Amino acid sequence: MIEIRFHGRGGQGAVVASKVLAVAFFHENLSVQSFPAFGVERRGAPVMAFLRVNREPIQLRVNIYEPDHIVVLDPTLIGAIDVTSGLKPNGWIIINSHQPPEMFGHLKGFRIATVDATSIAIRNGLGSRTNPIVNTAILGAFAKVTGLLGIDSIALAIREEVPGKKNENTKAAREAYYEVKV
Repeated sequence: MIEIRFHGRGGQGAVVASKVLAVAFFHENLSVQSFPAFGVERRGAPVMAFLRVNREPIQLRVNIYEPDHIVVLDPTLIGAIDVTSGLKPNGWIIINSHQPPEMFGHLKGFRIATVDATSIAIRNGLGSRTNPIVNTAILGAFAKVTGLLGIDSIALAIREEVPGKKNENTKAAREAYYEVKV
């Protein structure tokens, strides 16, 4: 079983990202389970979402405490909370940042990938300049870095699950797929 934890802030789309990624894995004939964890449920507050993927039906019904991979939609959460808590050795941390992965050397023992999902979202008109919606871009980076699924499955899931700007969201995911740094 593969377990993935998303860290973001309310309004960035972490919960939607988890759901879209679940649908993409489903299109690759895998069993999935996606669910959020909310705190104070307000825009800007830290949010977590979880995703399990398996070849067999998933019976487990608890939070994910030891994820295989972490997706960070807001880099300011690094240091504010322990985003690496429980992350398995050699797990990927995919971070929305314009900084190269080497700038996150303090996250020792993990593989780091970065993608400037914020700039990609702004270029594609997703959200506003002050509050870009980075979720679909980060999914493209996830697909490239982990190799767990194809970008075409991500694009199909975006078209099915994202309520608006389907072309722009799909384009953002594809751009991130090619721009991610490892």
